[in-house]
Amino acid sequence: MSAPQNELTGHEYDGIEEYDNPLPGWWSTVFALSAVFAVFYIVYYHFGDEGLDDISSYDAEAAEVMELRFGQLGTLTADRATLLQYKDDEKWLAAGRAAFQVHCVSCHGKDGGGLVGVNLTDDHYKHITNIEDIVKVIEDGAAGGAMPAWKNRITNVNQLVLTAAYVASLRGTNVAGGRAPEGKPIPAWDAAQ
Repeated sequence: MSAPQNELTGHEYDGIEEYDNPLPGWWSTVFALSAVFAVFYIVYYHFGDEGLDDISSYDAEAAEVMELRFGQLGTLTADRATLLQYKDDEKWLAAGRAAFQVHCVSCHGKDGGGLVGVNLTDDHYKHITNIEDIVKVIEDGAAGGAMPAWKNRITNVNQLVLTAAYVASLRGTNVAGGRAPEGKPIPAWDAAQ
């Protein structure tokens, strides 16, 4: 058997001559098959039925896990005692923190210090006089729509209550670089009303 002959392409750059090394046939076949597969993949996962993409699958599984976790709680009520109980419960506050990270960070900042929305970490409030008002503001919005109503997006009452409890837990953390206080100071959450 003779050794393969190296053929030059006739191209030279900086004194370096280029050899003609064609790709192996198996590699070209795999590349062509993957290109054909990509067309079907794109059509199926990007233009196919709703819920087939990875993000929708993740969201569905996360919702299922939250429903299982919320099953342990029963149905929470948006009253003072419940909010005070869960604002210090780290296990359940994580669910409220997750909703805050999804819905509230763009306006209130990741630490609640306020960007275009108010600072949630000080003791001054514009639309809240007691802890139960947090739920009302989340549900119905405030300031003529500047704070949007979330009742159509946060539809699970437990998630709403736990989000409000998380917002209540931010009070007094006074993050550096937060917005200046707005509104009037109100007594501590656990003070008698």
